[in-house]
Amino acid sequence: MGLMFGYDFAYTWELVVDFFFAIYGYGLAAGSFTLVIGLCTWHHNHKKRLTIFPTRFNRQRREVCFNPEDATEPVFVPWESLSAWVIESQGATQYGIQRQYGMGIGFQHGETLTSVEFPCFGLPIAISHWEAIRGYMEYEINDLKTIQDPLDLQNPGDPSHEGLHTFHNARARMHQQIRDGERNRLSGFFWYLYHVMTLWTIPNHLTEWEVRRIQKMAPHAMPEVMQQWSEPLPKEQWTKPSEELVRMSEQVRQLHKRQPRRPITEIFAEVRRMNPCRKPGG
Repeated sequence: MGLMFGYDFAYTWELVVDFFFAIYGYGLAAGSFTLVIGLCTWHHNHKKRLTIFPTRFNRQRREVCFNPEDATEPVFVPWESLSAWVIESQGATQYGIQRQYGMGIGFQHGETLTSVEFPCFGLPIAISHWEAIRGYMEYEINDLKTIQDPLDLQNPGDPSHEGLHTFHNARARMHQQIRDGERNRLSGFFWYLYHVMTLWTIPNHLTEWEVRRIQKMAPHAMPEVMQQWSEPLPKEQWTKPSEELVRMSEQVRQLHKRQPRRPITEIFAEVRRMNPCRKPGG
């Protein structure tokens, strides 16, 4: 700024140095305070894993395990009695129209609807969340890579979570793209610059450490009844899909085969209208 107002370089540099020494103490204190707040928030959320358990899906038993906040024990719900929905809302503000989307699953427990809802970035993404769950339960899809892996950062045999291996895979892919001429060396330089500015592999190491802590914590924190429910069953004891679900699934496949360009949501809706009885599988 000093150069812009006609001051020489020496005066401008002296001004910058004096300004730095005048405020670095405040910056250090503010940074330390922010770090402490962040660590306290992380620790608080991390400890919740001892008492709050995620919804679990068991495709061998074809059941879903919910853990309502006011319940003393987990609640096991048949998969085909589960309901699923997507949420779309919009409102007008001084900045324009704002839209929110979400996805939810739940069941009617007595007179109470127990549900789990979470926000999504768009309606197709909300539907995709449900399709991922349905794919796991109905088609034995075990990971998201089988459905969609846009970054392709997991090699065969890699863990399903992100971590140090995804960083090394991303760097190897970047070098391969440079060799193949898909990107230039300048973009590679900015790739390294970005990761140096984001502390290189420290975030990946922290992720690995967090995953290990959760895996170590989960078996001890999980209620015994849930542990028994999660144990694998012999194949002859696996629960079979109902005849109603098998029939409706076949109707969906036949309609999709005849009208491949028709949105799958419309096909599901038509099959639902064709079978006005209880809806299986959400």
